[in-house]
Amino acid sequence: MDWQPLILTFKLAFITTIILLFVSIPLAYWLAYTKSKLKPVFETFVSMPLVLPPTVIGFYLLIAFSPSNSFGSWLNNWLGIKLVFSFEGLLIASIIYSLPFMVHPIQAGFSNLPKSLKDMSYVLGKSRTTTIIKVLLPNIKTSLLTGIVLAFAHTIGEFGVVLMIGGNIPGKTKVASIAVYDEVESLNYDAANSYSLILFALTFTILLVVYLINGGYLNHIKK
Repeated sequence: MDWQPLILTFKLAFITTIILLFVSIPLAYWLAYTKSKLKPVFETFVSMPLVLPPTVIGFYLLIAFSPSNSFGSWLNNWLGIKLVFSFEGLLIASIIYSLPFMVHPIQAGFSNLPKSLKDMSYVLGKSRTTTIIKVLLPNIKTSLLTGIVLAFAHTIGEFGVVLMIGGNIPGKTKVASIAVYDEVESLNYDAANSYSLILFALTFTILLVVYLINGGYLNHIKK
Protein backbone atom coordinates (compact mmCIF):
# COMPACT_ATOMS: atom_id res chain seq x y z
CA MET A 1 0.00 0.00 0.00
CA ASP A 2 1.20 3.50 -0.87
CA TRP A 3 1.40 5.55 2.35
CA GLN A 4 1.79 8.88 0.57
CA PRO A 5 -1.98 9.61 0.35
CA LEU A 6 -2.37 9.03 4.08
CA ILE A 7 0.62 11.23 4.93
CA LEU A 8 -0.72 13.97 2.65
CA THR A 9 -4.18 13.66 4.22
CA PHE A 10 -2.87 14.06 7.77
CA LYS A 11 -0.67 16.97 6.70
CA LEU A 12 -3.65 18.69 5.09
CA ALA A 13 -5.89 18.04 8.09
CA PHE A 14 -3.27 19.27 10.58
CA ILE A 15 -2.47 22.54 8.77
CA THR A 16 -6.16 23.19 8.06
CA THR A 17 -7.06 22.69 11.73
CA ILE A 18 -4.31 25.02 12.97
CA ILE A 19 -5.34 27.80 10.57
CA LEU A 20 -9.03 27.31 11.34
CA LEU A 21 -8.37 27.59 15.08
CA PHE A 22 -6.82 31.05 14.70
CA VAL A 23 -9.48 32.17 12.22
CA SER A 24 -12.47 30.75 14.09
CA ILE A 25 -11.82 32.11 17.58
CA PRO A 26 -12.27 35.82 16.67
CA LEU A 27 -15.06 34.98 14.23
CA ALA A 28 -16.92 32.85 16.77
CA TYR A 29 -16.43 35.54 19.43
CA TRP A 30 -17.95 38.17 17.14
CA LEU A 31 -20.88 35.94 16.19
CA ALA A 32 -21.55 35.12 19.85
CA TYR A 33 -21.59 38.69 21.14
CA THR A 34 -22.38 40.99 18.23
CA LYS A 35 -25.69 42.80 17.98
CA SER A 36 -25.19 43.64 14.31
CA LYS A 37 -28.14 43.17 11.97
CA LEU A 38 -25.73 41.45 9.58
CA LYS A 39 -25.12 38.57 12.02
CA PRO A 40 -27.64 36.22 10.30
CA VAL A 41 -25.94 36.87 6.96
CA PHE A 42 -22.49 35.97 8.30
CA GLU A 43 -23.88 32.93 10.14
CA THR A 44 -25.46 31.79 6.88
CA PHE A 45 -22.21 32.10 4.96
CA VAL A 46 -20.31 30.21 7.67
CA SER A 47 -22.92 27.42 7.69
CA MET A 48 -23.25 27.03 3.90
CA PRO A 49 -20.68 24.17 3.68
CA LEU A 50 -22.97 22.12 5.92
CA VAL A 51 -25.75 22.01 3.33
CA LEU A 52 -24.10 22.70 -0.02
CA PRO A 53 -22.90 19.68 -2.01
CA PRO A 54 -19.08 19.57 -1.80
CA THR A 55 -18.86 19.51 -5.59
CA VAL A 56 -20.65 22.87 -5.76
CA ILE A 57 -18.08 24.48 -3.45
CA GLY A 58 -15.27 22.78 -5.34
CA PHE A 59 -16.65 23.91 -8.69
CA TYR A 60 -16.85 27.59 -7.73
CA LEU A 61 -13.40 27.48 -6.18
CA LEU A 62 -12.11 25.85 -9.36
CA ILE A 63 -13.61 28.66 -11.43
CA ALA A 64 -12.27 31.36 -9.07
CA PHE A 65 -8.74 29.94 -8.98
CA SER A 66 -8.54 29.10 -12.69
CA PRO A 67 -5.90 31.08 -14.64
CA SER A 68 -8.61 31.89 -17.19
CA ASN A 69 -10.46 33.82 -14.47
CA SER A 70 -9.37 37.37 -13.63
CA PHE A 71 -8.70 36.53 -9.96
CA GLY A 72 -6.84 33.33 -10.77
CA SER A 73 -4.89 35.11 -13.50
CA TRP A 74 -3.91 37.88 -11.08
CA LEU A 75 -2.71 35.34 -8.51
CA ASN A 76 -0.71 33.48 -11.14
CA ASN A 77 0.81 36.42 -13.01
CA TRP A 78 1.43 38.89 -10.20
CA LEU A 79 2.01 36.73 -7.15
CA GLY A 80 3.18 33.53 -8.82
CA ILE A 81 0.54 31.53 -6.94
CA LYS A 82 -1.17 28.63 -8.67
CA LEU A 83 -4.05 27.24 -6.62
CA VAL A 84 -5.67 24.86 -9.10
CA PHE A 85 -4.35 21.30 -8.76
CA SER A 86 -1.99 22.27 -5.95
CA PHE A 87 -1.67 21.56 -2.23
CA GLU A 88 -2.22 25.25 -1.50
CA GLY A 89 -5.53 25.10 -3.35
CA LEU A 90 -6.52 22.03 -1.36
CA LEU A 91 -5.67 23.89 1.84
CA ILE A 92 -7.86 26.89 1.03
CA ALA A 93 -10.72 24.64 -0.05
CA SER A 94 -10.41 22.61 3.16
CA ILE A 95 -10.43 25.74 5.32
CA ILE A 96 -13.64 26.95 3.69
CA TYR A 97 -15.30 23.53 3.74
CA SER A 98 -14.45 22.75 7.38
CA LEU A 99 -15.04 26.26 8.74
CA PRO A 100 -18.46 25.62 10.36
CA PHE A 101 -17.15 22.54 12.16
CA MET A 102 -14.71 24.75 14.04
CA VAL A 103 -16.77 27.93 14.38
CA HIS A 104 -20.05 26.46 15.66
CA PRO A 105 -18.69 24.65 18.77
CA ILE A 106 -16.57 27.66 19.76
CA GLN A 107 -19.47 30.06 19.18
CA ALA A 108 -21.70 27.86 21.33
CA GLY A 109 -19.04 27.84 24.04
CA PHE A 110 -18.84 31.63 24.10
CA SER A 111 -22.63 31.97 24.06
CA ASN A 112 -23.05 29.65 27.04
CA LEU A 113 -20.63 31.55 29.27
CA PRO A 114 -22.14 33.86 31.90
CA LYS A 115 -22.16 37.45 30.67
CA SER A 116 -20.84 38.52 34.07
CA LEU A 117 -17.54 36.74 33.35
CA LYS A 118 -16.70 39.07 30.49
CA ASP A 119 -18.07 42.15 32.25
CA MET A 120 -16.04 41.48 35.38
CA SER A 121 -12.87 41.23 33.36
CA TYR A 122 -13.56 44.61 31.77
CA VAL A 123 -14.29 46.11 35.20
CA LEU A 124 -10.87 44.91 36.35
CA GLY A 125 -9.30 46.82 33.48
CA LYS A 126 -8.51 43.90 31.19
CA SER A 127 -8.49 44.50 27.45
CA ARG A 128 -10.72 42.57 25.05
CA THR A 129 -7.77 40.50 23.80
CA THR A 130 -6.66 39.66 27.34
CA THR A 131 -10.23 38.82 28.29
CA ILE A 132 -10.58 36.41 25.40
CA ILE A 133 -7.22 34.69 25.90
CA LYS A 134 -6.98 34.54 29.69
CA VAL A 135 -10.61 34.53 30.82
CA LEU A 136 -13.00 33.22 28.17
CA LEU A 137 -10.96 30.61 26.30
CA PRO A 138 -9.87 28.70 29.44
CA ASN A 139 -13.56 28.33 30.28
CA ILE A 140 -14.52 26.81 26.92
CA LYS A 141 -11.80 24.16 26.66
CA THR A 142 -14.34 21.48 25.81
CA SER A 143 -15.78 23.58 22.96
CA LEU A 144 -12.28 24.23 21.62
CA LEU A 145 -11.41 20.55 21.72
CA THR A 146 -14.67 19.65 19.99
CA GLY A 147 -14.05 22.18 17.24
CA ILE A 148 -10.47 21.03 16.72
CA VAL A 149 -11.41 17.37 16.52
CA LEU A 150 -14.44 17.88 14.27
CA ALA A 151 -12.48 20.09 11.87
CA PHE A 152 -9.60 17.61 11.76
CA ALA A 153 -11.86 14.59 11.24
CA HIS A 154 -13.98 16.38 8.65
CA THR A 155 -10.92 17.40 6.65
CA ILE A 156 -9.71 13.79 6.64
CA GLY A 157 -13.01 12.69 5.11
CA GLU A 158 -13.18 15.29 2.33
CA PHE A 159 -13.74 13.98 -1.17
CA GLY A 160 -15.80 16.13 -3.52
CA VAL A 161 -14.07 19.41 -2.75
CA VAL A 162 -10.54 18.04 -2.95
CA LEU A 163 -11.31 16.15 -6.15
CA MET A 164 -12.65 19.27 -7.87
CA ILE A 165 -9.91 21.68 -6.84
CA GLY A 166 -6.94 19.32 -6.50
CA GLY A 167 -7.58 16.51 -8.92
CA ASN A 168 -5.61 13.32 -8.47
CA ILE A 169 -1.89 14.05 -8.57
CA PRO A 170 0.20 11.47 -6.65
CA GLY A 171 2.31 13.02 -3.92
CA LYS A 172 0.73 16.43 -4.43
CA THR A 173 -3.07 16.34 -4.25
CA LYS A 174 -3.96 12.65 -4.02
CA VAL A 175 -5.34 12.33 -0.51
CA ALA A 176 -6.62 9.13 1.12
CA SER A 177 -10.26 9.55 0.09
CA ILE A 178 -9.19 9.91 -3.54
CA ALA A 179 -6.92 6.88 -3.17
CA VAL A 180 -9.87 4.79 -1.93
CA TYR A 181 -11.93 5.86 -4.94
CA ASP A 182 -9.05 5.02 -7.30
CA GLU A 183 -8.55 1.56 -5.83
CA VAL A 184 -12.27 0.77 -6.01
CA GLU A 185 -12.39 1.86 -9.65
CA SER A 186 -9.39 -0.40 -10.31
CA LEU A 187 -11.20 -3.26 -8.51
CA ASN A 188 -8.31 -3.38 -6.05
CA TYR A 189 -10.52 -3.89 -3.03
CA ASP A 190 -7.72 -5.03 -0.72
CA ALA A 191 -5.91 -1.70 -1.02
CA ALA A 192 -9.20 0.23 -0.77
CA ASN A 193 -10.02 -1.70 2.39
CA SER A 194 -6.60 -0.92 3.89
CA TYR A 195 -7.01 2.83 3.32
CA SER A 196 -10.61 2.77 4.54
CA LEU A 197 -9.82 0.74 7.65
CA ILE A 198 -7.06 3.13 8.71
CA LEU A 199 -9.30 6.17 8.20
CA PHE A 200 -12.20 4.49 9.98
CA ALA A 201 -10.08 3.49 12.98
CA LEU A 202 -8.49 6.92 13.27
CA THR A 203 -11.71 8.94 13.07
CA PHE A 204 -13.53 6.53 15.41
CA THR A 205 -10.77 6.86 18.00
CA ILE A 206 -10.67 10.64 17.77
CA LEU A 207 -14.44 11.04 18.10
CA LEU A 208 -14.60 8.50 20.93
CA VAL A 209 -12.05 10.48 22.94
CA VAL A 210 -14.07 13.67 22.42
CA TYR A 211 -17.30 12.04 23.58
CA LEU A 212 -15.53 10.59 26.62
CA ILE A 213 -14.11 13.98 27.55
CA ASN A 214 -17.37 15.84 26.93
CA GLY A 215 -19.27 13.28 28.96
CA GLY A 216 -16.88 13.61 31.87
CA TYR A 217 -16.12 9.88 31.76
CA LEU A 218 -12.35 10.34 31.83
CA ASN A 219 -12.60 12.69 34.80
CA HIS A 220 -14.78 10.12 36.58
CA ILE A 221 -12.18 7.41 35.95
CA LYS A 222 -9.41 9.61 37.39
CA LYS A 223 -11.41 10.12 40.57
